[in-house]
Amino acid sequence: MPTEILMPALSPTMEEGTLAKWLVKEGDTVSSGDLLAEIETDKATMEFEAVDEGVIGKILIAEGTEGVKVNTPIAVILEDGESAADIGAASTPAAAAAPAAKAEAPAGAAAPAPAAPKGGDGKRVFATPLARRIAADKGLDLANVKGSGPHGRIVKADVEAAQPGQTAASAAPAPATAAKGAAMASGPSTDQVLKMYEGRAFEEVKLNGMRKTVAARLTEAKQSVPHFYLRRDIQLDALLKFRSQLNKQLESKGVKLSVNDFIIKACALALQSVPDANAVWAGDRTLKFSASDVAVAVAVDGGLFTPVLQDAEKKSLSALSAQMKDLAGRARDGKLAPHEYVGGSFAISNLGMFGIDNFDAIINPPHGAILAVGAGIKKPVVGTDGELAVATVMSTTLSVDHRVIDGALGANLLNAIKENLENPMMMLA
Repeated sequence: MPTEILMPALSPTMEEGTLAKWLVKEGDTVSSGDLLAEIETDKATMEFEAVDEGVIGKILIAEGTEGVKVNTPIAVILEDGESAADIGAASTPAAAAAPAAKAEAPAGAAAPAPAAPKGGDGKRVFATPLARRIAADKGLDLANVKGSGPHGRIVKADVEAAQPGQTAASAAPAPATAAKGAAMASGPSTDQVLKMYEGRAFEEVKLNGMRKTVAARLTEAKQSVPHFYLRRDIQLDALLKFRSQLNKQLESKGVKLSVNDFIIKACALALQSVPDANAVWAGDRTLKFSASDVAVAVAVDGGLFTPVLQDAEKKSLSALSAQMKDLAGRARDGKLAPHEYVGGSFAISNLGMFGIDNFDAIINPPHGAILAVGAGIKKPVVGTDGELAVATVMSTTLSVDHRVIDGALGANLLNAIKENLENPMMMLA
């Protein structure tokens, strides 16, 4: 029977999007992996791929339509032998205007067909026609294959990767969605604020999807996450000297390391030294990680991204520098894919380059901590010999989720970061 293509959730925080452009038209034949449309999310404009094969029978949502809710039917795809006459009354533009009532997971493309085969336990097994054919050729029992498509539907990639006789893996928990609405905190309403400024000249600036998401997530974080703050001054003279030497040696390769590259490496190694702090809050438990996946805040027009550098502890400074430049550039161009800015257990927010001495950063859930980095400033310091000297000092503040990391553990983590930065050659050992 005809299959509806649903508005996908292309990022964990996406609740609605703009169908910017259709890349197919009615009557086109599509296969799994073909591009169907360009969709503007709360973070970027992204291409949307098909997970089914068939013919585009009807386009339900016109391109340029804003505010299309996730899981709303946007088109109908027909299988072999079907025609437009098979499209039911439910698949009309009027019906498509409302989101699917029972959708529980982010949609990829198609809703499960009612006439799906059943597994040995009597439960329906939802799979695309192509996936069924491949499974039959391989002798696979679809009841033992975990689906990665919308609503757990089994797609081509799932059966190609599966082996006969395997047991279905348990599904991973769905990412938590951001709290709805930007104005979560108590305070005056829009009408009340407008009335307060009657007679004064002002411009109303409409919030874009990213700004709404930032407002909602950070308001929720500040209200619900029990923050506490740890502060340390870090002397940078040894690091600045070492950085200068390395950059001279790397100049012929076109590599120029920044202080931020050293900070990323220092934090990644510190999470390895203090592994209990390499964790996130997961509702009724914590998740403790073996790899150091470090997120770094990048300012963009209208908001910010936190691209994640995975396995940062294993990468060289030059590799981290190249990856960070690439991620930051694509973040500013709105070209990051969701998997590049979702995840991590720890984040860095560096405002030192803007001349900020020190500040407190808000934790980005579910991270366990975030390091706020200020500018390196020449200050008088007392040396180990008791003599007064001048040193370049950088102020840092570690914001910590007390549900994940206790005071002493957070102090050990910040001390490890300080030790790495004040002894930079240790990070190459």
